Amino acid sequence: MAMDAREAAIAQGVLLAAPDRPDFHRTVVDYVVRQYPPPGVEVPRGAVVTVWFDFTEGGGGGGAGVREPRLPAPGGGGMQRELDPSAEGPFETISG
Repeated sequence: MAMDAREAAIAQGVLLAAPDRPDFHRTVVDYVVRQYPPPGVEVPRGAVVTVWFDFTEGGGGGGAGVREPRLPAPGGGGMQRELDPSAEGPFETISG
């Protein structure tokens, strides 16, 4: 919970940052769902540990959080033709 995270940070001498909760200092019962650096990693006193919270129903989550690249990424090479690649050229051949 947020309150426990703050108490643990004080006990270990680290600072907490919560980019998804600007009101973190008043948050009490929301649950921390991840942190960076991950649990168990040694950090020096005074280091910043970033935590993220699980939003409950009606609790917000406006989508302004951390973004990751999604795969598959768009292909390279610029614009592609919208023609049938099996065609011989861009024009239809008219005989006769």
